Amino acid sequence: MAARWSRAESSVTKGLLLAVFVVGLVAQFVKPVGDALEGKTYIGGALLSIVGYVLYAEVLRLNAARDTQGEGARQLRETVRRLTDEVQGLTARLDPQTGEGVTMDLLIEECARAVARGGETQLSGVCFTGETFVEPLRRVLEDLPPDPSRSVSVRILVPDFTRPVDVPGLVRGTDGRLTDAPGFRRHLVEKIAGYERALRTTRGRMLTKDQGTLSVEFRTVHMTPFLKLYAIGNEVVYEGIYDKLEVRPDEYTDPAGLPPEPGADEVRLLDLIGRGSLLTRWSRYDGEPGRGHVDRRCGFFGTLWDVARPLTPLTPQTAPGRGGA
Repeated sequence: MAARWSRAESSVTKGLLLAVFVVGLVAQFVKPVGDALEGKTYIGGALLSIVGYVLYAEVLRLNAARDTQGEGARQLRETVRRLTDEVQGLTARLDPQTGEGVTMDLLIEECARAVARGGETQLSGVCFTGETFVEPLRRVLEDLPPDPSRSVSVRILVPDFTRPVDVPGLVRGTDGRLTDAPGFRRHLVEKIAGYERALRTTRGRMLTKDQGTLSVEFRTVHMTPFLKLYAIGNEVVYEGIYDKLEVRPDEYTDPAGLPPEPGADEVRLLDLIGRGSLLTRWSRYDGEPGRGHVDRRCGFFGTLWDVARPLTPLTPQTAPGRGGA
């Protein structure tokens, strides 16, 4: 009955008010009807009661709607708060905490998420040759979904292996001291050039598949490659060192790999190994000291980048061991 009355209430009320309007209009022009209504005080009071009831019912509906809206808004706020907490908790579980040791795999995963979001993304790295960073990153870029508005910038800073360095270098058997390894440096220069070419090839493939634009720049500075440093924009930094040294036969000076002749000095190659090294992650959104570390490391990279020179192709004039700059 309540449900039926709720559905019929509006129609009944409108009918009564329309009937009152019609009777009043007729009474204005038809004298017998007007005379019949004259002095009918109870009828006027009843009509006023109907109008009051309609107004009261409307006020109740407005109050109920306001209460419902307020409850809905409260539930919405509570749902948003709960979802925000869950997202923050999930993010905290996915991303390592500031100062926590991580592997290169997590760095590549965070780079992948950054470029997948679209927009402008700048990735920077201080590498030995770029092997453990460039190759996984190239696969990430080639697997991106289409997004013509995406823009990715990759900056790689590597040591200048066209000039002599002690590490990596040769260890001679007589005194055990390090000397330059021109054959190995030539190998490193060729490897770096290959990684640069691979990324530049990826640039064309991304354009063909509408994945966005890619800019690639390698620069070089004369330094010993102990530092590993990677930045995602100015927001997240990963840093570490090449903390493993390997001493092995020098197959680059003697491609045949033959053992030294009796009485000759044994020459071995001392090389830096970065695969498996742990990195420390810093994020500016984790408060201090994360924000300070990110600012300092990005400033450090920016200073080196500005003074470094572009990577030049390997030519007879710049070949290791031939006096190139």
